[in-house]
Amino acid sequence: MLNTTRATNLIQIEVVASHYLSLASRHFRREFNHPRITLDQRGQCAGTARLRDWHIRLNPVLLQDNQSEFEREVIPHEIAHLVVHAIWGRVKPHGEEWKMVMRDVFGVSPRTTHKMDISKVQGTLYTYQCNCQQHQLTVRRHRAIVRGDRQYCCRRCGANLQPLAGAADSSPRP
Repeated sequence: MLNTTRATNLIQIEVVASHYLSLASRHFRREFNHPRITLDQRGQCAGTARLRDWHIRLNPVLLQDNQSEFEREVIPHEIAHLVVHAIWGRVKPHGEEWKMVMRDVFGVSPRTTHKMDISKVQGTLYTYQCNCQQHQLTVRRHRAIVRGDRQYCCRRCGANLQPLAGAADSSPRP
């Protein structure tokens, strides 16, 4: 069942990507190759565009629960990155060129982040404390602190984050 759903999602995404590529082709009066699209993005990120490979990676877990948001926002967002790279080369990822393509070519509000529920893709969180509040850190940040590679501080009070008192390894919270 999952593979059938995944294949159906990918076919629909390919159709949507073709639509946005045709809008860009019409606007810029040039053809754009269809990118390779894979459902292998992990973590909290909905998608990424690999400019040199002309490849879009999408998060299959987020796609499953947010098909319409992917069609309305994520696909044009990533296609815009590819189009901007093809037209202008190396520029700021969410700079004026990208915003113009999103707004003027695709008719989509140029948002840089999504607002999807990430509870299914969020890993274990570790509780840390500063002088003013508790913070939930990802396993990546927690491990960096434990290894001594990094120290994080609170943006509000400026104090270094410490594992919650009484927890030897700052017990994980799902």
